[in-house]
Amino acid sequence: MLVHSRKGRWAVWVVFLVLFVPLFALPLLVVLGASFATHWSGVLPSDLTTANYRSATRGEALQALATSLATAGTASLLALATGTWAALAGAALGRRHRRILDALFVMPLAVPSVVVGLSVLVAFSQPPMLLNGTPWIVILAHTVLVTAFAHQSVSAAITRLDPAYEQVAASLGAQPGYVLWRVRLPLLLPSLTAAAGLCFALSMGELSATMMLYPPDWTPLPVLIYAATDRGSLFTGSALAVVLMAATLIALFAVSRIRTKASYR
Repeated sequence: MLVHSRKGRWAVWVVFLVLFVPLFALPLLVVLGASFATHWSGVLPSDLTTANYRSATRGEALQALATSLATAGTASLLALATGTWAALAGAALGRRHRRILDALFVMPLAVPSVVVGLSVLVAFSQPPMLLNGTPWIVILAHTVLVTAFAHQSVSAAITRLDPAYEQVAASLGAQPGYVLWRVRLPLLLPSLTAAAGLCFALSMGELSATMMLYPPDWTPLPVLIYAATDRGSLFTGSALAVVLMAATLIALFAVSRIRTKASYR
């Protein structure tokens, strides 16, 4: 820890708790408490029940969870492939062209996600790329929104790579494709898994662009949460939100295990 004195460390912890509890921990605890409640008229919820979770893990809710997992998983893989390819290609460019490439990938983050959804809707509602009304238009919008994070993460990792490994492999007669597959990508694996986890988490919670694009047979869980709370079913919506958080955390834990093994390797 950068603070060496005991009083300084205690002060840092107090400031951390003062900021963390009301801004981060308390809202999550409120959602968790509401997910078990049927009434909440006092300080704490009353008439605790698990009926909200029975509704949140069956039928339409379970289908929405599967849709979110499929959307986030596919979008993360597409974003990781696109962002990694662009980062590897950009590493061979000059500084000026690399900045232009970085700006192009960051551009979707500079505008509201609803604008990205509208642009995807307009662009892919006419032949020859008619995706409107299909799950692929939702996956495409999520890919556009999260690719920037994959690109930035891999680009930062490439700048930290020691070129000696590639130079040694090339001096031994390895072809560029072999160097890429057997040297560069294994060295980048911790960054790739971290980028995949970040893309997955962001895709799981995306709502604005999804609301503009999703077809009736491809409803992700955030849309269902919004619909439940909009109808006034706050406790059912809270249970759905907890299920969404739990599924995301389990997936991130699995990715972190891959990253840990990759880092050790």
